[in-house]
Amino acid sequence: MLIALNKPFNVLCQFTDRAAPPRRTLAEFVKIPDVYPAGRLDYDSEGLLLLTDDGALAKRLTDPRHKTSKTYLVRVEGEPTEAQLAQLRDGVRLNDGPTLPAQARRLDAAPGWLWPRDPPVRFRKTVPDAWIELTIHEGRNRQVRRMTAAAGLPTLRLIRVRIGEHALAGLAPGATRVIERAAA
Repeated sequence: MLIALNKPFNVLCQFTDRAAPPRRTLAEFVKIPDVYPAGRLDYDSEGLLLLTDDGALAKRLTDPRHKTSKTYLVRVEGEPTEAQLAQLRDGVRLNDGPTLPAQARRLDAAPGWLWPRDPPVRFRKTVPDAWIELTIHEGRNRQVRRMTAAAGLPTLRLIRVRIGEHALAGLAPGATRVIERAAA
């Protein structure tokens, strides 16, 4: 079985939390038993998370050798220059080594279908921000945030919209959609 979830902001990418006080978890949104996240999405990131009961499928989706593409909408602080976008496209050097080249482009505005974040991103009159679309083929810890920071564009909001062939496509925050059911 493969399930798509639009993970809301500030939701832990697991079903339980031992922190005090406990944080919101996937258990609030996914009621189907015996499925687990195929990969991670940071607590402070939003968007597409795939869950499955199929270990082989989870491995295909997450193993770096398969180079499954992941596409993000990223609200960044600053006005991206062509040089900064080229830096992302060429790959940036992080403390754990260089990243693979990415696809990066500036968007004219936030997509019209995008939901407001709760709580909203802090607005600052004197600091411009912009949206970029970034596609990577790795899955390092906080990779997109570290890449944009390395290019001089700190991330303000991060939304994953696609994993390989699977897209967020009209899924409201907190909602799930069964993509594939196991054969009976």
